[in-house]
Amino acid sequence: MTERPIVIAHRGASGYRPEHTLASYRLAIALGADFVEPDLVPTRDGVLVARHEAEIGRTTNVARRGDFADRMTTKEIDGREVTGWFVEDFTLAELRTLRAIERLPELRPRNTRYDGRYTVPTFEEILELVDAESARLGRRIGVYPELKHPSYFAGLGLALEQPALDALTRHGYAGRDAAAFLQCFEPDTLRWLRSRTELPLVQLVAATGPRGERSDLVTTTGLRRVAEWADAVGVEKDLVLPRHPGSGTIGDATTLVPEAHAAGLQVHVWTMRDENAFLPTGYRRGENPADIGDSIEETQAFLDAGVDGFFTDQPDTTLEARRLHSSGMRIQAAT
Repeated sequence: MTERPIVIAHRGASGYRPEHTLASYRLAIALGADFVEPDLVPTRDGVLVARHEAEIGRTTNVARRGDFADRMTTKEIDGREVTGWFVEDFTLAELRTLRAIERLPELRPRNTRYDGRYTVPTFEEILELVDAESARLGRRIGVYPELKHPSYFAGLGLALEQPALDALTRHGYAGRDAAAFLQCFEPDTLRWLRSRTELPLVQLVAATGPRGERSDLVTTTGLRRVAEWADAVGVEKDLVLPRHPGSGTIGDATTLVPEAHAAGLQVHVWTMRDENAFLPTGYRRGENPADIGDSIEETQAFLDAGVDGFFTDQPDTTLEARRLHSSGMRIQAAT
């Protein structure tokens, strides 16, 4: 399908543009990403759009709009109370009146110059962009959508699964060899999808659960179970290269990658980011959390560990790490 390990533009090139905007996806493609990753949530009238969460207060200007002040509320999503404005309380026409803003302004102040310039895109618009850019560039760009909170939305009568499959099919993403993956944290959703599509499916796994527990899905037995309904695991990167609790430096690789491979699963890690705030101690440059560290060397450590793909906010950095690693060129990591 593409060169391995794959580089997945996490919410587009979200290190350089406000996430989940057509500008972010367009830049990710221009930088050479193998896949673009939209997170899918539904509007009140059932249209799939790209937002990281159901709550849209941090990624749009809705909090600055007095005409929507009365829609601020508190809801329980996946066992957690969340206060803000929620995508399912807006029709697509209403959502179109909002504009995207940078989610991490304290770490990415340069991205704030794009605040207010872009609308919230629909999944259909993202697929149309990918089709057009694939034709223009002469390479098939992959898509890697995540179904967000499917149980929560199904309870509202806004199921995500079938609309997502229908959209992908319309744009030629069908079969095991399609340049597409479908990902989700909820195993039941992936089991439902497994019986209805041949597209590769990805079980997402965080490093710890709500109470700090390690997921049983990344045990040897758990990975074998996951292989019954998924083709890959999308894991938080600390599950592959854990950090030492005291120093924050990277430790030795766990057995997750070889055990997943033995179960027939690929391993895609999330999320590679350039800013010091997200890097292990040994790869930071200076004291400012917003400054750029050495994520190239960090990425090469994961390549040494044998992972099959990367979610990344800065696709160009991860692509360069892949190129350097495949050529045998390495630099000395900071200590």
